[in-house]
Amino acid sequence: MGKITGGCRCGAVRYEAEGTAAHHALCHCRDCQMASGAPVLAWLAMPAEGFSVTQGEPVRYTAPSGSMRAFCGTCGTPLFFVNEAVLPGIVDIQSVTLDEPDAIPPQAQIQLAERRSYMAALDTLPGFDRFPGEG
Repeated sequence: MGKITGGCRCGAVRYEAEGTAAHHALCHCRDCQMASGAPVLAWLAMPAEGFSVTQGEPVRYTAPSGSMRAFCGTCGTPLFFVNEAVLPGIVDIQSVTLDEPDAIPPQAQIQLAERRSYMAALDTLPGFDRFPGEG
């Protein structure tokens, strides 16, 4: 895969990762929902040994379960997740924070048992390129 780079919305925190992704999945778990305020998150699982923060220092929150989430303390962008008990040797990067977020398409959806019920029928909702009514 080579090197990938990314960072937060305001640019205060930057990272890079090298290696082969273990997977790229859309996660529907309640923990991800609560941490992000969104119904689903996209995670790119990269080898921890190839991951580094190259600029700034993210704020880290470690849950009682031992999972750690990192985010920008300035703009609040969630960046990456580490849980050695569940995903040893992996840094899960929120793929929307990549400089090229469309470069690696997701391959699966996970934690469907906790998916919000309305997410199963998104393709039945009307869609708009921008806010409805904007020219």
